[in-house]
Amino acid sequence: SFSFQSDPEPVDENVGDAAAQTPTRMDPRCKTVDVEKDLVDWQKPLLWQVGYLGEKYDEWVHQPVDRPIRLFHSDLLESLSKTAWYVVFMVWAPVVLYLSWVSYTSLAQGNTRLFSSFTTEYSIPVHKYYFPFIFLLGMFLWSLLEYLIHRFVFHMKPPASNYYLITLHFLLHGQHHKSPFDSSRLVFPPVPASLVIGFFYGVLQLLLPEVLGLSVFVGGLCGYVVYDMMHYYLHYGSPKKGTYLYGLKAYHVKHHFEHQKSGFGISTRFWDHPFRTLIPEETFEKED
Repeated sequence: SFSFQSDPEPVDENVGDAAAQTPTRMDPRCKTVDVEKDLVDWQKPLLWQVGYLGEKYDEWVHQPVDRPIRLFHSDLLESLSKTAWYVVFMVWAPVVLYLSWVSYTSLAQGNTRLFSSFTTEYSIPVHKYYFPFIFLLGMFLWSLLEYLIHRFVFHMKPPASNYYLITLHFLLHGQHHKSPFDSSRLVFPPVPASLVIGFFYGVLQLLLPEVLGLSVFVGGLCGYVVYDMMHYYLHYGSPKKGTYLYGLKAYHVKHHFEHQKSGFGISTRFWDHPFRTLIPEETFEKED
């Protein structure tokens, strides 16, 4: 079937308790952890252990388990690495609404022009009515960025000899593939997210006139929020068969369990077409 586990398991903060916890339902595609023989010590935080796996890391991280993961010794760092899905919406949705209002009212003043830094005579005025289209452009650019980050950053294959790159890969995405049912690690925590979001805001401010950059940015930020909400839903929601979300869920399940080197689109499969990383359709027909 195309299902992830339907009910999120509560994740205990304590390593010992988390290690001892057994899920009510074990997904048949998951490995059972043999705590005596596994390559890492599940009684201790995993982040600082995985770098020592070397050439065994890539195979180990793509053998999913149905149990929670502890990353850090520090309770504070551990809490910052975990997030309930609704926190992302509560933090960023008001920012999207506020910055949309700022962008629209700034454009309404009529002072924004394209190419004004090159030529005043032929610069193009940007009216407030263009805001929805600039916003949608931002969402479209986010969908490309989502694909590129997932494929080239989250799914980089760290060199077996590089402890730090393996550790970074596990922190960014490896832990999600190792434990795809850990409901507290399915969305990007707001504190580290704010650093990444701030970086992209800075880039857009450098590339575009201030209000234009902000308008594209807020569309991209909205795209990110939609993506994170959809990612959570694809793991824990139950979309109706035949719907768009059902197709995406089936696609994402295939990415996790069978096709980790393709199927990088989450909120859309669009970019998998031109980049030739589409998961073959026949694999879905077989399961259906």
